[in-house]
Amino acid sequence: MRNISDVIEQYLKSILHESPDGLIEIQRNDLADHFSCVPSQINYVISTRFTLEKGYLVESKRGGGGYIRIRRISLPQYSALHTHLHQTIGDTIDQTVAEGLIYQLEEARLLTKREANMMRAAVSREALMIKLPYRDELRARIMKAMLISLLGK
Repeated sequence: MRNISDVIEQYLKSILHESPDGLIEIQRNDLADHFSCVPSQINYVISTRFTLEKGYLVESKRGGGGYIRIRRISLPQYSALHTHLHQTIGDTIDQTVAEGLIYQLEEARLLTKREANMMRAAVSREALMIKLPYRDELRARIMKAMLISLLGK
């Protein structure tokens, strides 16, 4: 017998697959009632099985009218680009390397000038006013999230 987390995951993936725009919006409490579980079980499934690394963007709004929005992201099929991005960014990336990568993507016309400028601002040491090595780890996560969003279909 499958556990409840597997069942919830499969249910969410099936309704996501049926969604014409690759997006679903759910009420955590309603879903918990549907599966006769606690709302924290829903949080667990979403936080562990619908991650950015697995190709999902998750937004949530807490409160009475709150929701959880899950969007499936399709990445372009440029395997060489993916390999290059993965190797360049890794778990940490310093500002110089990040700016170099943004420049490469802009030159290859994969990013517009505006997108590139926004990325540079978001990953600058002035915006990320925390101590090393945490700053380079946060920069890597921001870079990955932005590139998945911008280069996704």
